[in-house]
Amino acid sequence: MGVDRYFTSINSPKKRTNALQFLFERDRHSPLRSDSPSRRQHSVEEEMLSLISYCSFVFTFTDPLESPSQQDQKRFKLNQLHHLVKTLKKPLDDEVLVPLTSMISANLFRPLPPPSNLSFISDLPDDEGFIATASPTWIHLQVVYDILLQLVTTMDPKMLRDHINHPFLLNLLALFQSEDPRERESLKNLYHMIYLRVTFHRSFMRKSMNDVLLNYIFETERHCGIGELLEIYGSIINGFTVPLKEEHKLLLIRVLIPMHKPKGMLMYHKQLSYCVSQFVQKEPMLGGIVVRGILRYWPVTNSQKEILLIGELEELVENIDPDQYRKLALPLCTHVTRCLNSLNSQVAERALYVWNNEQFVKMVLLALDEVFPVVVEGMEKNLKRHWSSSVRQLTENVKEMLEEMDPILYYKCILEMEHRESTARKEVFKRKEKWERIESKAAKNHFR
Repeated sequence: MGVDRYFTSINSPKKRTNALQFLFERDRHSPLRSDSPSRRQHSVEEEMLSLISYCSFVFTFTDPLESPSQQDQKRFKLNQLHHLVKTLKKPLDDEVLVPLTSMISANLFRPLPPPSNLSFISDLPDDEGFIATASPTWIHLQVVYDILLQLVTTMDPKMLRDHINHPFLLNLLALFQSEDPRERESLKNLYHMIYLRVTFHRSFMRKSMNDVLLNYIFETERHCGIGELLEIYGSIINGFTVPLKEEHKLLLIRVLIPMHKPKGMLMYHKQLSYCVSQFVQKEPMLGGIVVRGILRYWPVTNSQKEILLIGELEELVENIDPDQYRKLALPLCTHVTRCLNSLNSQVAERALYVWNNEQFVKMVLLALDEVFPVVVEGMEKNLKRHWSSSVRQLTENVKEMLEEMDPILYYKCILEMEHRESTARKEVFKRKEKWERIESKAAKNHFR
């Protein structure tokens, strides 16, 4: 009976329930419980610190003593670290952020060779020449950029204030000198994201970019990342509010307009044109300043730049304030006429196609008396002397259009042009006779 009482007492449902509940409660409150959130967080941080320590070593990929297996191992660990940063549910504290940003700096911030003369040949990563000379360090750098972008995207900007500071941003900006277009693309996305998220650094970031662009314009004219920097600026300008601040107008006048001057403008003209057009669309009154600035930096011997600038001027005419048409008609038509008289047939044809633009024709009509003498002379000169038959044919088409605008004025301009040419021929003849008399007298005095 004693045995029976014993088994009855231990197998009692009520006793068993109380015992299990006690065990669950004790396990739930135990600091050593394996699935505790704080325990898991601590474990993840320890793993991250271990990965950060390993990834802080930088491979040169040129030292024969470096092991390819170790390089692959570092890439694997970088991907692990990226996954942890991406899936982390709680923000990182300074115990992890400090070594993490140090690791990122150690990998990214490095001396770059000066840009070579061939640095702008290709921006396409799938180019065969690029693949042959691509930097082997990119397999590590790519993941490091992804980690930093993830931090900037997900973390509270105030927590990053002490880590992404002014020196850090200047070092990032210096990396735009890289000849690897993949790195410049990653930098562009990262720098733009920092500008969007870390708002208290915006003024400093704009000033730093201005310094880079001004140094390029007036000092070196050698930089690989001008196009990417202008793409960032295009997005920034797009967000400017109207009326524009004086600081923003100075950016246009002192930086963007002089960007038309360097020889390398061909490589970034698309981005530059977009930035300038954004300003004119927001405040059409700035169109006159932009047009005069472009004419000031007009190339003398670079036909490719001329073709691009003619196209940019044509787009600007469509956006500028019509009240400025009369003031801009003569300088614009003078330059277009010089271009249609160019011996380069591509430049001449591009200038002649401008007359198909309705807004350009509308501008000319507002200042017909001033513009026609210049334009008519250019047209007649092309018809008489230009070597290209296609240019002469296009000129004939434009001439018919101009004659329809004002036949009397066109005929009057031709008469004036013929009178000037006749006067000029008479002056040449008089000058020739005068020199002949001087030479004759000099010859007589020589033989005395």
